[in-house]
Amino acid sequence: MATDDYTANTYSPHIEPDGQPFIQVNSVWKVFGRNPDRVFDPQYAGRDKPFFQSELGNVIGLQDVSFEVDRGETFVIMGLSGSGKSTMVRCLIRLIEPTTGQIIIDGRDITGMSDKELMEFRRANIAMVFQHYGLQPHRNVLDNASWGLEVQGVAKQERYARTKEVLDLVGLGGWEEAYPRQLSGGMQQRVGLARALAVDTDILLMDEPFSGLDPLIRRQMQDELLRLQNELHKTIVFITHDLNEALNLGDRIAIMHDGQVAQIGSPEDIVLRPEDEYVGDFTQDVRLESVLTANKVMVTPKATVMGHQGPRAALHTIGNSDGDAAWVVDMREHYIGMLTITDAERALRAGVKRIDEAWEYVDREYQAVSPSTTFDELIPVAMSSNFPVPCCDENNVLVGEVHRSALAEALAETSTPNTDYEANAAENATLSEESGR
Repeated sequence: MATDDYTANTYSPHIEPDGQPFIQVNSVWKVFGRNPDRVFDPQYAGRDKPFFQSELGNVIGLQDVSFEVDRGETFVIMGLSGSGKSTMVRCLIRLIEPTTGQIIIDGRDITGMSDKELMEFRRANIAMVFQHYGLQPHRNVLDNASWGLEVQGVAKQERYARTKEVLDLVGLGGWEEAYPRQLSGGMQQRVGLARALAVDTDILLMDEPFSGLDPLIRRQMQDELLRLQNELHKTIVFITHDLNEALNLGDRIAIMHDGQVAQIGSPEDIVLRPEDEYVGDFTQDVRLESVLTANKVMVTPKATVMGHQGPRAALHTIGNSDGDAAWVVDMREHYIGMLTITDAERALRAGVKRIDEAWEYVDREYQAVSPSTTFDELIPVAMSSNFPVPCCDENNVLVGEVHRSALAEALAETSTPNTDYEANAAENATLSEESGR
């Protein structure tokens, strides 16, 4: 579901079986210029970036950067020009060599690999999508999108078959024979995305892939990426300078400033609990309705009945809930619809024995939302009915309900973002520990 600004996502950490995250970045520095190691001399401890540049001729690209990314997570690194975000994503696979620090991906130390090991690892495990699509003008869409498989030595028939499936996935089915000059910017970027997906790597590195597109096309590509990620569950490291894009796409966001990580957190953490003045200034104009989600206010469903039950049992359940309706679910708790107390009474008078034998009494069109639905979408749904709003996960399992009063209370509580930066940092650290990170 899209909104006018962005759709915040509910992040569920996936820790590897050995307890380690999928990607670990530990105290990475990148110093440009001659003799970069002198920056670490104790006599220069505490010096800032301008000093190193003016006195030593060294530019600090990254300064003690650490973060972790879980498998299947979309991790956004966001910052303005010169913040170090693009340097960081290139250091991840040593397109730029880190000066010091350690990078571990899927248990393998990238910083300790030989050139041959690194090349093999890149080909098998990582695909990149850049702002500039890098399409070869003399190749058609099919050959451009299958280029990564060709480099891997995949036979022509197999790579074409695999690539056609991916082109269908990104909405380019039927364009296989077209050439880049015949495509719009958004379509060219879809070819670049298809090329990355065709090699079927675990990790996608995306360096400002949509920044050169018109605003409308850019938003469409963001929605497309969200749709694909919902299906494919790739591990994505996404670079952007646009806060709305970061909040739209990221399960978690790292905001960078002057080569350092200013804050890491969920979209809600970043907006509601900024840890320093820089992050607070960055997010001060964000509309809360566009970042708060149903997950924040949903509660356990008060009344549920199964389809094989009868209206008498439904009336008993509704009565005990102190409400006026119940959610109808199947044996696996998949949401079916809403049964009001009025319709349950009608069904009882009609002699109905089982609800699933008389679906006409159930409102099967009553709209459910996902836990990641933003308040922007949720408020109109809640205001259009006197009943709560059911929440279902991606498998249509009923996981909660949202009451209109809870929406109002949440907006009132968060109407003024907290600018007690030390308290926010402590709270975010506590939340991080509680989530198992």
